[in-house]
Amino acid sequence: MGQDNFSTQKRSSGSGAGGLPTSIANGRLIRGGMPRGRQIQKTFNNIKITILCGFVTILVLRGTIGVGNLGSSDADAVNQNLIEETNRILAEIRSDDDPNDPEDPAESEINPNVTYTLGPKISSWDDDRKTWLSQNSEFPSYVNVKNKIDYCRIHGIEIVYNMAHLDKELAGYWAKLPLIRRLMLSHPEVEWIWWMDSDAMFTDMVFEIPVSKYNDYNLVVHGYPDLMFNQKSWIALNTGSFLFRNCQWSLDLLDAWAPMGPKGPIREEAGRILTANLKGRPAFEADDQSALIYLLLSAEG
Repeated sequence: MGQDNFSTQKRSSGSGAGGLPTSIANGRLIRGGMPRGRQIQKTFNNIKITILCGFVTILVLRGTIGVGNLGSSDADAVNQNLIEETNRILAEIRSDDDPNDPEDPAESEINPNVTYTLGPKISSWDDDRKTWLSQNSEFPSYVNVKNKIDYCRIHGIEIVYNMAHLDKELAGYWAKLPLIRRLMLSHPEVEWIWWMDSDAMFTDMVFEIPVSKYNDYNLVVHGYPDLMFNQKSWIALNTGSFLFRNCQWSLDLLDAWAPMGPKGPIREEAGRILTANLKGRPAFEADDQSALIYLLLSAEG
């Protein structure tokens, strides 16, 4: 199985064109983590608790082995002060409100009669996301990648992803041809190569290829016989997913297929030929799917 070219990059966090909306609540930018004032207050509380634990330890030792010369009244006073201070600090720690934290909003700012929201209302997210994706096409669809990895893991299929251009002239949808040829020659032990485009997904994870049905065939591709042989339609086949046998016939097909793919004048001229011979095809440069249909129809005729 192959995969269209892509490279993995980290999303930029900077602002600029194509950036995603930033959520704002109560007039402040939402940010994660505990406020700095609260962190400092918690640190001081922890130090106080540590000191109090030391005093308690001294009192326990004095009561157990008679350490110190403090009288009973002094001891009672110390104990009472320790208890009060401990309770005050624990109450402070357990409280969610810190009156000294300037970043905490006052209770009066929260209106109990207004429905709480996670941020400003967003009504155009689908269009915003579509625009962002069109401006950041270098990000691959990791959902599709995982889908293929999971399927191959379940059925014991070795998966290969193409991360580089093997032929600078065969870019875009033509990039599959040099990759398939390279896999055929470098893995003679492999009988079948299953190509799938990057935007193709498995919807039935338990489906298994009935390989035994294809003993007499070298190419297995989804299509419509009527559109193919009677109407000669440019959408008669779908080269987004097909099986390719590792044999001489397949190498010969690749050799006949590739000459229409080099970018520039050659691809543009081949596109005009394909548009003139395939029903319903718009006028644009040659694509691998139309070229395959044209070759198979030519061989059939």
